[in-house]
Amino acid sequence: MSGPGISVVICAYTEDRWEDILAAVSSVHAQSRPALETLLVVDHNETLRERLAKEYKESHDDAVVRVLANAGPRGLSAGRNTGIAAARGEIVAFLDDDAVAERDWLRHFAEAYTDDRVMAVGGRTVPVWASGRRPDWFPEEFDWVVGCTYRGLPRGRVRVRNVLGGNASFRRSAFDAAGGFATGIGRDGDKRPLGCEETELCIRLSRARPDAVLLIDDRAVIHHRVPEVREHFRYFRTRAYAEGLSKALVARSVGAEKGLESERRYATRVLPAGVARGLRDALLARPGGAGRAGAIVAGVLTAAGGYVVGSVRARRGGTTFRVPEVEVAARE
Repeated sequence: MSGPGISVVICAYTEDRWEDILAAVSSVHAQSRPALETLLVVDHNETLRERLAKEYKESHDDAVVRVLANAGPRGLSAGRNTGIAAARGEIVAFLDDDAVAERDWLRHFAEAYTDDRVMAVGGRTVPVWASGRRPDWFPEEFDWVVGCTYRGLPRGRVRVRNVLGGNASFRRSAFDAAGGFATGIGRDGDKRPLGCEETELCIRLSRARPDAVLLIDDRAVIHHRVPEVREHFRYFRTRAYAEGLSKALVARSVGAEKGLESERRYATRVLPAGVARGLRDALLARPGGAGRAGAIVAGVLTAAGGYVVGSVRARRGGTTFRVPEVEVAARE
């Protein structure tokens, strides 16, 4: 295998996703460009860790699977940092535990790293709706709500401010320069669906390495399962509010100018176009047009409310986060 070795990190926290976890690992094993290893990091669930360790200890698959316990506080950021510290590859890729990667996922990542300036590469995440189809009212502009690539992101292989964490890769040296994922921003099991930890890291990386190039290649595709509970407006609203809280923390960390740079374009160009498209569909009697327009407006207002609340909390010191240094494993 030519090119850099790639370690794939999959963070898991619940046995409810057992079949999804196995499918995620299988999709890594099926890559046209093999991974160096797969690291399963289990978030403070010893029963799940032991079950996975037994599953892959008894497996006859030739691919290397290592099962680790999250060595930090509960949450996705600390789980990812645990994986980074244990990874042996020059590149560390991240895959959600309820997603499967297409066969050439890692190949497209690896190709981008032929340029030494490239520090991170993300891909395209496609929703797989539990009901079998997108809800009529759910706007594509808000697919980030369910952890997927949303309308308004650039197509092809293009330079971006930040990659999206569920389908992303970084040079291991990026974490030497910028530290790991900040704890206190991202997800914590079944608690409020916060996010933006990868945004904060990417901005911090660009400051530490001004020459760094961050890319999205939409040929690096994964398919992300969207459970039925996330197809409802209640979750949509909760996730939008949580995003506002998270954006406030990012702005606190890196400043509002950089922290909201991409969001300004999204709010002033992408979302108005989405509302107009929804209203047009409503006039043409197409299903869900008015609902999509209304959902966009509601999502913006809800996220804005979360941002205001998060900003007030941050100023009062009620919400904290920490950027850890990550001591990486010695390369074999």
